[in-house]
Order: sequence, then C-alpha cells, then structure tokens
Amino acid sequence: MNRLARWARAEWGLLYATVREPLLRPRLRAMPMTAGAVCLTAVLQYVQNQSWGYQLVQNAGAVRAQDPLWLALLRTPLSLFVPALDLPVWGALAQILFVFGIAEVCLGWWRTLAIAFVATLAGTMYARVGIGLGAHAPFGLPWTDAQVVDTGPSAAVVGLAVFVAWRYGAYLTAGAVTVAMVGEVLIKENLAGKEHLAALMAVGALCLAVAVRHRYGHALRHRLRGARARRFRPTRGRSGTRTGPGSGLPPIQP
Repeated sequence: MNRLARWARAEWGLLYATVREPLLRPRLRAMPMTAGAVCLTAVLQYVQNQSWGYQLVQNAGAVRAQDPLWLALLRTPLSLFVPALDLPVWGALAQILFVFGIAEVCLGWWRTLAIAFVATLAGTMYARVGIGLGAHAPFGLPWTDAQVVDTGPSAAVVGLAVFVAWRYGAYLTAGAVTVAMVGEVLIKENLAGKEHLAALMAVGALCLAVAVRHRYGHALRHRLRGARARRFRPTRGRSGTRTGPGSGLPPIQP
C-alpha cells in the first residue's frame, strides 16, 4: 500500500498540487471555459434531437470527409462540441468536464482550446488522407467512411489528456492512454479509433516542439545572461582601481 501511495505521488503529485488550489474556489470561477463548453455541448445535443434543429446542427458542425475542404475546416471548431448521435451524451459531457477542466486549470483556457483544436483537426485531416489511401493500405480507410458524420470531443480529450500528463510528469498515464488508443484500433478498426491515433501523433509532435523550444530557449537565455554579465562586469586598472560600468569611473583607454 505504501509503495502504491509513493507511486501515485510520484505520478500525479505535481498535477494534483496544481489542480487542487484553484478548485477550492467555486468551480465555475476556476474553469469558466470548461463550464461554457459543457453548456454548449448540452444545448447542441438538445437542438440536434429536435425535428427543427437536426439539420441546423448538421449544417453548422457536422464534418464528413466527402465535404469540400473549406467547408470541413469551417465546421471543425463547432464539431468538437457536437455530441455523436450514436453515443450517450453524458459521456461527452463527462469527458469535457473532467479533461477540459483539468487542462484549463493547468494550461489556461486558450492553450486548452488550441490543443483541442489541433487534435480535432488532425483527426479530420487524417480521414481525408486515409480514404485517399484506400481500405487495403495499412493506414487507409474504406470509401464508405467518407459519408460518416465526424463529431464529438473524443479526439480533443485524448490529445489534452496526453499533453497534460506529459507536461506534468505523469508519463505512465500518458503511455497508458496511448496504449489504450492503439488497443482500440486493434480490437475495433474504425474511423474514430484511427482519428484518435492521428490526434495522438499531432499532440506528440506538439510535445516534441515544446520540449525542443524549452531546451534550446533555456540554453540561449543562459548564454545571453552570461554575455550580459561579462559585458557589464567592472574591470580593474593597473593600480587596482575599479573602472568600467558600475564603478563610477570611465574605462581605461588602451
């Protein structure tokens, strides 16, 4: 039991410490974007289940690979919040509340939305590439998938879960999510599962870019600080008197 507790602290301790304090405040104030996303998803679910609203939601947020590219890109942001008709809506609402909420507290609302859209867009673009490759290609899709309505937050949820877990050192959790998505494709090979893998690859590339930027950016800042320190370091003349910047005396001319 103690070993399990130590493992949990090592895996999720930093993430828990980051999330705990903001959530002590009223929930809506801690994650307003997530609350808005949950409400938007619930409203879209209600509207698309009405006879007068189904086509309205389809025209605004339903993406199909057979649609023109410009139309698919235009609908992609809203498609993230349109629940899939063949899945229970409470699942989409729970995913958004839990994963989006943690991500918003840890990353901020605009980074959360940006990563969610990157993951969703990766899945949307993969569908077109997969159908172009054909059903017999390793990463291909049958032409019938071009007619499948592609909506819901699942790709965004997978991408956010992996990014937040990686960002806060929960590497086993990130690996477990990745293995689960691979297992989903192996057990039930369908459009949604392969789109989840595309979202994972896009977010993995984003993690790599952030890591490289952080590493080389830190090294560059360190070199700049060192160069600045050497530039403004006081020098001493032959008599031992301090000269140069910060000494109050002009530097000795050669």
